[in-house]
Amino acid sequence: MSTTAPGSDGVDPAVVADALTRADCGEVFGDAGRRAQYAADASNYRQVPLAVVFPRTRRHVLAALAACRRLGVPVTARGAGTSTSGQAVGPGVVLDFSRHFNRLLALDPRARTATVQPGIVLDDLQSAAAGHGVLFGADPSTHSRCTLGGMIGNNACGTHSIAWGRTADNIVELEVVTYRGTVVRLGEMTQDEIDQAIAAGDDRGQLIASLYGLAQRNLAVLRTELGRFPRQVSGYGLEHLLPERRFHLARALVGSEGTLAVVLSATVRLLPRPPARALVVLGYEDACAAADAVPALLEHPLLALEGLGQALTDVVTRPGTRAAIDTLPAAKAWLFAELGGTADELPECARALTTAAERTAGLTGSEIITDPGRASALWRIREDGAGLATRLPDGSEAWPGWEDAAVPPAQLGSYLRQFTGLLDRHRLSGAVYGHFGEGCLHVRIDFDFTTEHGTAVFRAFVTDAAELVVAHGGSLSGEHGDGQARSELLPLMYGPGVIALFEEFKNAWDPDNGLNPGMIVRPLPVDGNLRVTPHRTPLPLATVFPFHADDGDFTKATRRCVGVGKCRTAAPRGGVMCPSYRVTRDEKHSTRGRARLLHEMTRGEVITDGWRSREVRDALDLCLSCKGCSTDCPVGVDMATYKSEFLHHHYKRRVRPASHYSMGWLPLLSRPAARMPRLVNALTSSRLAPLVKRLGGIAAEREIPRFAEQTFLSWFRTRTPETGGRRGPVVLWVDSFNNHFTPDVLRAGVAVLESAGFQVRVPDGTQCCGLTWITTGQLGVARRIARRTVAALAPAVRAGVPVVGLEPSCTAALRSDLPELLDGDGDGDRGSDGGDGARALARATVTLAELLVHHAPDWQPPAIEARSISQTHCHQHATSGFGADSTLLHRMGVDNTTLDAGCCGLAGNFGFERGHYDVSVAAGEEALLPAVRAAAPGTYVLADGFSCRTQIAQRTDRTGTHLAQLMARALG
Repeated sequence: MSTTAPGSDGVDPAVVADALTRADCGEVFGDAGRRAQYAADASNYRQVPLAVVFPRTRRHVLAALAACRRLGVPVTARGAGTSTSGQAVGPGVVLDFSRHFNRLLALDPRARTATVQPGIVLDDLQSAAAGHGVLFGADPSTHSRCTLGGMIGNNACGTHSIAWGRTADNIVELEVVTYRGTVVRLGEMTQDEIDQAIAAGDDRGQLIASLYGLAQRNLAVLRTELGRFPRQVSGYGLEHLLPERRFHLARALVGSEGTLAVVLSATVRLLPRPPARALVVLGYEDACAAADAVPALLEHPLLALEGLGQALTDVVTRPGTRAAIDTLPAAKAWLFAELGGTADELPECARALTTAAERTAGLTGSEIITDPGRASALWRIREDGAGLATRLPDGSEAWPGWEDAAVPPAQLGSYLRQFTGLLDRHRLSGAVYGHFGEGCLHVRIDFDFTTEHGTAVFRAFVTDAAELVVAHGGSLSGEHGDGQARSELLPLMYGPGVIALFEEFKNAWDPDNGLNPGMIVRPLPVDGNLRVTPHRTPLPLATVFPFHADDGDFTKATRRCVGVGKCRTAAPRGGVMCPSYRVTRDEKHSTRGRARLLHEMTRGEVITDGWRSREVRDALDLCLSCKGCSTDCPVGVDMATYKSEFLHHHYKRRVRPASHYSMGWLPLLSRPAARMPRLVNALTSSRLAPLVKRLGGIAAEREIPRFAEQTFLSWFRTRTPETGGRRGPVVLWVDSFNNHFTPDVLRAGVAVLESAGFQVRVPDGTQCCGLTWITTGQLGVARRIARRTVAALAPAVRAGVPVVGLEPSCTAALRSDLPELLDGDGDGDRGSDGGDGARALARATVTLAELLVHHAPDWQPPAIEARSISQTHCHQHATSGFGADSTLLHRMGVDNTTLDAGCCGLAGNFGFERGHYDVSVAAGEEALLPAVRAAAPGTYVLADGFSCRTQIAQRTDRTGTHLAQLMARALG
């Protein structure tokens, strides 16, 4: 276990955590693991906190501030931690509002307002509002996990701010507390209300008097220097103190980045939802031409006008998203223009917009999209931009740092051309995208923070970029706030008088500088506290997996996570990631939290015991190894692989958990069990079953699956094979699960393949993909198993024979894990059992649906007039998707609904392991199990995965059906 290192200014984190605990502040953590998880946000910066607090109630927040004030410790308020500027990390105490302090307090559809706690996720508010035909206007791309408190802190804007405004424009009232404990309710104020408050003479009155005096002394400056255009977010929003803006203190506090007060509740304005929407996609020769077109397009009533360039789309590899990109008009850059209105008026509005676009220079094509599904797929490209842009097409790393500068839209084309030139002069590159309709650009740039020279280039570039933005009348920040990334540069944008006003404003609220110090005023240096720096040498950590995409560097692999937090999405929404977070809502159990711990492990500062770290082990314990993150994470963090690597080293030459032996070695243990299945089944269902489970590390609540009377291999090798096979041979991969527990699935596969005209073969001997050893981190054994498997299949693979897998997890292992596991193996005397052989096997491996759709396109599957719901196995989701299955079901006439259910929760050995049962069941209850129970009688429940079918059978009164079984039954 890591020792607790001293924190800020030598303060002992244990002392701080103890004081907070005694003060009854909610959940308090001062251990190394929690501090490591909260040391970074989505920016370039890192500050290790002294403690992390999860307040549950308003009282907890007030108590935490009082305790920190007594200790003289600063406080950083945090929502989802998706800040790209460094304002969600701090050296003192972090208050995370997202886990518990996240309720919707009231929603008034008549007044079109809602009152919320700061930790509520935007999508949760939108879901509640949708039933009343209203919405919250600001909608950043992180809407599935960002909190209202964080949006208030940054003055978040989002895609539709062109029509619905920034967060500040949609705030009615705030209740806040200062560092000194003064609770204030803020909103717009009349002159009488101001006079009455000042006359009261209490803490609130003194604060209002200070702010009112500041405004009255500086009316001309506030009117001319601030609020010049919508995306002028940098600095404090002092323009809201003007009398013509009704001295709106709540809106003035928006965008203050937690430096003035802590939000206790917010009342927000809601807007009517448009009855229908249409997306117009416009292609342009380049991003500059797209930017030049913006002013002409803004003459039309748009809901959104977003831009992205080919450099962003070129990094997409996920099949579904890649397919959506390939449907875009041929171009080097695109504008996504969204229109709202009635279904009758939208076509004419869309045509008028495309006509206007045709008069702009550089247009290469256009398309009007009214299908919501297709529009959603295209918007996903834009929403994933922050993650996608962190890897350039050549695989190199890219970083925030000049993330969201904005200029008046009329200046966008000129600014973008000069900005591109500035990149070239500094020999940098990046993918540009953003809110073109409001002149706000996002870009991730390939800064090299690992060298002194690269860090110096970073500082020089952002300074030059700031001057360029100011020359175009723009703002250093257009929505993400200044944070540590831009606060030091504010004097380039504002004169000394305005900077002095900012400091006076800060001092009125927080004279002790106890809230988020170093942001906006008295700033930290832009190149200080960098997360990646040449001054820190990572621990030398040799790995089994090659991590080629990260140049063989495990440290680089762990910093692949840039903190955008998509893994903190609380509902599936078309993806799998991250089932454990959805259950616990704990950062520790998110992909990001685990990646951050692993990265801190490689540094050896907070997590000090490397591969032996208990903190990392405990955080990885609830990782289901579902591989959802490998495809759903915009930057491809593959936590399942990281977990396998860690477990391999953590337990090297040590006693492992019992489940690693009982389930990790299940393919081998199943062989003797298959010789006496009745005896084994009797034992596992007898009064001795609890003892068996306890000895095997199996959850007491789980029913142990029953071994089949006859294995598939035993049946297959004694049968009389079908003659013919006009399409040639295929090798049916005989996975351990179906072979020993559900051989009917493999028999059905044989029937379907032979009906389709294939000659079915099976591998010699008894082979295994090694998956159970991989997931339990027994990589030495897994490599030996994998080599034997590759060698056994090599003759068929060399002959061009497809290898067909029916169990998705094993098929995915053959496709992705084995090539990685055996990478670097020399072929030498072993023939084709090395890395080359594994890669050849991966190319030859297909699913049943892929084989029938692509290798037998003229085969007509049996017609089935039926309805079905289908659960896509997580590993299939990560490697091949459900496209071929959907095509096949359509050909069969099956009315299928693919569930947006995420992981089933069982996930191989995970759901059987002691201590995992509750999380396993809760994950299944998120969506899959309720959908199965709600399915109409006679509806087929399609689930190719053994784990999925087992979870369904053990938690519902329905049974899952494999696609092969569905077809075989229809064949008769």
